[in-house]
Amino acid sequence: MSDKDRGNLLAILEACEKILKFVEDIWDVEAFYTDEKTFDAVLMNFVVIGESVVRLSDNLKEQNDHVPWQKIKGFRNIVAHDYFGVDAEEVWQIVKENIPELKNQIASIQKL
Repeated sequence: MSDKDRGNLLAILEACEKILKFVEDIWDVEAFYTDEKTFDAVLMNFVVIGESVVRLSDNLKEQNDHVPWQKIKGFRNIVAHDYFGVDAEEVWQIVKENIPELKNQIASIQKL
């Protein structure tokens, strides 16, 4: 694995960890959405994740095609280009259901 890929995987992992830390004391989507600092911080880390995914080598992504790279990149584009159109419920669902899984997937890839 290249140093570039290793660095981008680390950035993704750190962003996942930050997202999970930011929401650890928030129990529902309403509280999440009304906590503007947390909501904005989470969205910024989704941008970091998406930017890091774009920078990963095609080879690494092909070898790990179980990770939904295109969906991650697509969500980053929504957050970055349609910020006011972002659905808090969808973000909350991704945070609760997909970020822990992505964190585990990236940690596993890093170990290779």
